[in-house]
Amino acid sequence: MILLSPLGWVGRALLGFLAATGRLALFSIEAISHFFRPPWYPREILGALMQVGWLSLPVVGMTALFTGGALALQIYSGGARFSAEAVVPQIVAIGMVRELGPVMAGLMIAARVTSSIAAEIATMKVTEQIDALVTLSTHPMKYLTAPRVLAGLVTVPVLVAVGDVIGIAGGYTVAVYSLDFNAGTYLRNTVDFLEPLDIISSLVKGAAFGLIATAMGCYFGMNSGRGAMGVGRATKDSVEMAAVLILAANFILTGVFFSL
Repeated sequence: MILLSPLGWVGRALLGFLAATGRLALFSIEAISHFFRPPWYPREILGALMQVGWLSLPVVGMTALFTGGALALQIYSGGARFSAEAVVPQIVAIGMVRELGPVMAGLMIAARVTSSIAAEIATMKVTEQIDALVTLSTHPMKYLTAPRVLAGLVTVPVLVAVGDVIGIAGGYTVAVYSLDFNAGTYLRNTVDFLEPLDIISSLVKGAAFGLIATAMGCYFGMNSGRGAMGVGRATKDSVEMAAVLILAANFILTGVFFSL
């Protein structure tokens, strides 16, 4: 029995993980199903679009700018060891569009939006505002969750596209003004190297990451414990789960797009 206890612990952990995954999947499916059923709440949808999209643009843009610049420096420094400095524009472009742009945007959304949504909804639960919605015959999933998940699906791909452009611009700025690259040649190499599949994969990742980030905030907010400790734990757990799932989804989607 002692020898079997580690196996039992692994089995319980695996079953717990699968059960949690199932609950998260069912919650996300239910939230998406409310997109297509009235009533709709335009004010809530517009507010969610502003919160998830427009107000996240500065942090996503600054993150992408510095990431692109640092990537150009790293590639130039590493390429110099093999006399391959000329590949800077190509690698910056593919690195930002395929991987760093979507992932950094997704993680910034998880840090900024997921935590905000979880804290907001958990506070509403603690103060019994969600119970008040039910009393007023307003479905909490439709009023609170669906607009935020919809905003994540719609706006995060746009943020990723903008972040990709800003990141490439950051690499361009460093390469041209610090590493003495020719501006026209740099831009031409960037445009010629990127393929439509690279851009499509970046936007699909953005939609997936937006769904994950907003759904996790709503799920943990709706299922938070009571009191200030419950709100804090829901906020922490939502960001942790969103970040892990974003990285896992990035791995899966990269395999789907580029390993076939």
